[in-house]
Amino acid sequence: MSQDSALTADKPKADAGGGWVGAAIRLGLGLLFVLATFVYVGWFRDGQFSIVLVMAAVFGAYMAMNIGANDVANNVGPAVGSKVLTLGGALVIAAIFEAAGALIAGGEVVGTIRSGIINPALIPNSQAFVWAMMAALLAAAVWLNIASAVGAPISTTHSIVGGVLGGGIAASGLDVVNWPVMGNIAMSWVVSPLMGATIAAGFLYLIKRTITYRQDMVGAARNRVPMLVAVMAWAFCTYLLLKGVNKLVPVGFTMAVGLGLVAAAIVYFIARGAVLRRAGELENSKAGINRLFGVPLIFAAALLSFAHGSNDVANAIGPLAAIVDVVSSAGEIHGNAPIPFWVMAIGALGIAVGLALYGPRVIRTVGSEITELDPMRAYCIAMAATLTVILASQLGLPISTTHVSVGAVFGVGFLREYLKTNYSRIVEEIRSHHPAGDQAALDAFMARFTAATIQERGVMLAQLKRDFKLKQGPDYLVKSERKLLRKAHRKELVKRSLMLRIVAAWIITVPASALLATLLYYTLRGMLMA
Repeated sequence: MSQDSALTADKPKADAGGGWVGAAIRLGLGLLFVLATFVYVGWFRDGQFSIVLVMAAVFGAYMAMNIGANDVANNVGPAVGSKVLTLGGALVIAAIFEAAGALIAGGEVVGTIRSGIINPALIPNSQAFVWAMMAALLAAAVWLNIASAVGAPISTTHSIVGGVLGGGIAASGLDVVNWPVMGNIAMSWVVSPLMGATIAAGFLYLIKRTITYRQDMVGAARNRVPMLVAVMAWAFCTYLLLKGVNKLVPVGFTMAVGLGLVAAAIVYFIARGAVLRRAGELENSKAGINRLFGVPLIFAAALLSFAHGSNDVANAIGPLAAIVDVVSSAGEIHGNAPIPFWVMAIGALGIAVGLALYGPRVIRTVGSEITELDPMRAYCIAMAATLTVILASQLGLPISTTHVSVGAVFGVGFLREYLKTNYSRIVEEIRSHHPAGDQAALDAFMARFTAATIQERGVMLAQLKRDFKLKQGPDYLVKSERKLLRKAHRKELVKRSLMLRIVAAWIITVPASALLATLLYYTLRGMLMA
């Protein structure tokens, strides 16, 4: 059975696990959270009752739940897919650290217009601005909900960007849009997945060349794994300082890199001691080496969730904070809005609730349905996510963390495809360069080839081809037969149909959420003016 068919066969079992009862319970709990938000903002929050604030808070709660259902999968999906974490354990870790990141380091102010894509000064009045922000929130949430239902991991930032774009155009026309910024966002559709795929594939190839392609894998791991874990510590420390702690106290890039190096040095000695202690009990195989990456991946899932909560909560509560600011300041529109604690709490709790109720669907997509993952591959994906964000932020490149992480999964899968197909091609080429009846010579050569280093294999193949030119005869496969054998052994380890579905969802996210926001703007205006 091919991988595609195997994945398809497993999918109904996973989706049918809860059945109608489970779906009803999840829906009921989600509605309960939205209702609690409605009741709190309407009756228990300090201040006068405002139907606009109540509706905006409900939309914000719905948006936060959908961020939890869709975007958080990028942080924990690879750890779940590689079986380092169970689905339940991943949900608990992500919920705790997402909420902690939002509440501790979510920031005291947030930009009222996400990414500066529209000019609020061109919106005719504060009432139209509030309607535009409400439409943006609801449109982004609805589009995320649709994507989560089909298991497509999409960018929540792009969803809210599309929502603000559509709401702004509906309120004030095309001139309100900052089109150069929109061009940069469109560029991120290409830049983000390519950077993620390249870095993840590079790390995986490095691990294969320096560890798993060696005869003594355990010996190679004793030297290489502590260094790899130290590099991870540096990347995550730098990432956390720049994207999380920086919201509490100012941290420059140089300071973040320096503190990251200190953390890396400490972690290196800890990891070296741990690897040396465990080396004696490890089997000399990829499965044995994979056991060394388990604990670092758990820390990676937690830290990625914390940083994600501190940054992406703004996607849920940015427009809500803007509405609160306008209502509380008698209609004045500011470039940045203070975030009341109750607004931040709605964002943090909503992400945790959405993750717990609806996160597993997209977690399975990222973790196991695109391609098969193990701890080494999951490590490469985590490294790609953090390094890409650090690199892009310094170069001023627009990126989407969702596109980076999913692109990294694709990169790992396609590299594995290439390496396995290439190895099968080499094996068939070796067979074709031996006479059909000389099985003993073929077996002897394959035994030497398998035990050789990569450099030695190159020398052996070159020598084999030189000998073949001198000895070629009717007992050898002709070129056309060798080509057919290569086709027969081509392996596909990335599910193509799912990849196309995800890429299509990425491409239409901004226009789809923009169109929804435009329609919702006129609907809300009609309702609230009546």
